[in-house]
Amino acid sequence: MSMSTQHGGGNRKPSTRAVAGAKPKVDEEELENSSELDTTPDLDTAPDLDTTPDSDSDSEESSSPPAKTSPARARAAAKAAASSKPKAKASPRKSASPRAGSSSSSSSPSSRAAAGRPAAKARRVAPVKVQQDRNWGPIALFTAVALVALGIIGFASWQVYQNGLTWQEKADRINGITDYHKTDPTSLEYQQHTWGPIKYKYNPPSGGTHNPNWQRCLGDVYTAPIASEHAVHSEEHGAVWITYNPSLPADQVEALAKKVRGNDYMLMSPFPGLDAPISLQTWGYQLKVQKASDSRIDEFIKTLKQKAAFEQGATCSSGNMITETGTTPRDLGKDDPNAQTNMGNDGGANSGQNPGSGTGG
Repeated sequence: MSMSTQHGGGNRKPSTRAVAGAKPKVDEEELENSSELDTTPDLDTAPDLDTTPDSDSDSEESSSPPAKTSPARARAAAKAAASSKPKAKASPRKSASPRAGSSSSSSSPSSRAAAGRPAAKARRVAPVKVQQDRNWGPIALFTAVALVALGIIGFASWQVYQNGLTWQEKADRINGITDYHKTDPTSLEYQQHTWGPIKYKYNPPSGGTHNPNWQRCLGDVYTAPIASEHAVHSEEHGAVWITYNPSLPADQVEALAKKVRGNDYMLMSPFPGLDAPISLQTWGYQLKVQKASDSRIDEFIKTLKQKAAFEQGATCSSGNMITETGTTPRDLGKDDPNAQTNMGNDGGANSGQNPGSGTGG
């Protein structure tokens, strides 16, 4: 009679319960198939394995060596264990499309570090306006044309304005001129021609009583002083008398002479004791300047020559003309009864305005 021992075989079925610490046998094929699965357990969330032995099993069973299980059952147990473990969630990564011509594997460390974080909202950058260089050529041309046009218009307007002025108004616009018609009209009065020396209020005089004989004024340049009594008569006919201080430099004297020579109704002579380097006078007007280059000299001549004549139309080229120099008047015709009769042909008593009588004597 055979007896069963404590560790002997028998008809008892082997237990299929997993033993704590025992590793199920898995075929290589199963391992390859299950390697694709993420079996890494989450340490925080993975459930603890039940390693407590069953209380119903006896001590013999727990101490007995593990029973051999079939490969099929081992694979089923491995699958069950794998399925019971939660899969770790992969961190979402934003796939960046590689640029053209670049490899997807050449991502920078900063881009890999930024994986898993939400992308920052892109800032909207305002476009920068680049100012182009201006083409100054046409601008300069247009400016020059505009300035020329304005100059022409301005000159034309000035001409129209000037042409609308009387010669008296033009004369009064000359800077520094003295208009005795306004400042001292009595200095221009005279009753009749007078023989002999005459005392004048202003020197050189520009009007008033004068000698019956006038100084020739056909562009004559006298190098010595002349009698004011004859020169004033020339002024009455519309001549411009240029006088200068004898101390004036020779080059300036010559510059003045060029303005006189060959010009009718013009005469020139030195004047001792003159209170200015140069003085110009005609009937009722006078201008004193410092230099022969002063532009007002030409302006005075142009504006007043013949126009300011007290006796319009009188000549400088005929009659009882004086051509000699010297400050003592020459009384030509004083003993001639006809000369005495003609003394009143200049108009008699007047206030400096042209009476329009006679041709002088």
